[in-house]
Amino acid sequence: MPALKKIVLTVASAAMLSAFAISPASAADKDASDKEPKPPSDMSQVGGELLSRAGTQVKLGAGAPVLPKGLTGRSWIVADAENGDVLAAHNAHWPLPPASTLKMLFADTVLPKLQPKTRTYTVRPEDLADLGEGSSLVGVKENLTYTVHDLWLGVFLRSGNDAVHALASMYGGVPRTVADMQTHAEELQALDTKVVSPDGYDAPEQVSSAYDLTLIARSGLQKADFREYCSTAEADFPGAKKKNGERETFAIQNTNRLLTGADGVDPYKGVAGVKNGYTTHAGNTFTGVAERDGKVLLVTVMNPSSKEQHAVYKEAASLLDWGFEADGKVTPVGELVPPKSAGTGTENDTGTGKGPTAANGTGDGRGGSTHAAGTATSGDGGGSGAGIALGIASGAVVLVGGGAFLINRRWPLPDLVRRRSRH
Repeated sequence: MPALKKIVLTVASAAMLSAFAISPASAADKDASDKEPKPPSDMSQVGGELLSRAGTQVKLGAGAPVLPKGLTGRSWIVADAENGDVLAAHNAHWPLPPASTLKMLFADTVLPKLQPKTRTYTVRPEDLADLGEGSSLVGVKENLTYTVHDLWLGVFLRSGNDAVHALASMYGGVPRTVADMQTHAEELQALDTKVVSPDGYDAPEQVSSAYDLTLIARSGLQKADFREYCSTAEADFPGAKKKNGERETFAIQNTNRLLTGADGVDPYKGVAGVKNGYTTHAGNTFTGVAERDGKVLLVTVMNPSSKEQHAVYKEAASLLDWGFEADGKVTPVGELVPPKSAGTGTENDTGTGKGPTAANGTGDGRGGSTHAAGTATSGDGGGSGAGIALGIASGAVVLVGGGAFLINRRWPLPDLVRRRSRH
């Protein structure tokens, strides 16, 4: 065989071997990637053009830490709760099933209208007739009477769909509740959000986004009652009637593991709520708020693909760590926009409607008994886990550990809060 022909065959064989060595792996990666859902190409620009882009958006400055490795959430966001700066985001406006994080919108819509906390309601059989199969429940029973305070504890601590439906019945029914939640989402400019069920149970076309859930949490956290419930670690819930007519009680614990430190998850120092969720369609979702050295951050993580147990909490904690370390070292990639009515001064539901609001450094906690778990701890970020919960005893506000920042700060949207307090 001529030498030239040998050289050509050798080169061709090497090229083929290289192709076989590389192509199968590349094809497998492509196939796996093609099976993964992808964010839409035309996501919302609310909050800034960068937030409409797919993938991770971050602008690191000098000395800024790199983002945590191993983040698997389909969508996430880290934002300054007070000034609204978005420090980093990943597919921020991707509409995804929200699971029980949608209960934040339910509470932000309904809670100010069902006052006082001592108001009672006797649950009817029809109130509990349409609960989705496998719903999370707190233990609300038909023909028993509960206070509004009891039912909100059931919503926030145990993510009870039964408590949601009882409150929705008090509000005027599920259809009215859903309609008003949708209207409120639009007022907040949470335009990725489509409400179908008030409890977040999987329903066709029901979606929200990491951006919207963060907006909703920020709005809710301006309300004293919302702050109280979402930061409560443990409480007693009414049970069956005894023979003497009194009610039994049983203990319930918040399902937010960054707050309680349950199930092997380390409690996050300075955390103060907000809400977690899970359904088979949505996967795990979580929105949290935490304070450290005077900085208050919000984080939302939706549907991490990691098989690690409690990945949603671990990824949220790592993003909070990053956000606190990156403070002042990154250029914001967007902003949390204020509600549509922020410039009109028409909103006046910051507090409970009974006494001082967060704008003047106090909060109204009257009307019920909340049992905060754990003991106060001290440290750079205030109390950790259950230690930051707000307790209410004998009609007086009790601030536990690092939870004091929630009441004693003009927090978040300080300008809007000040406008609201004048009306």
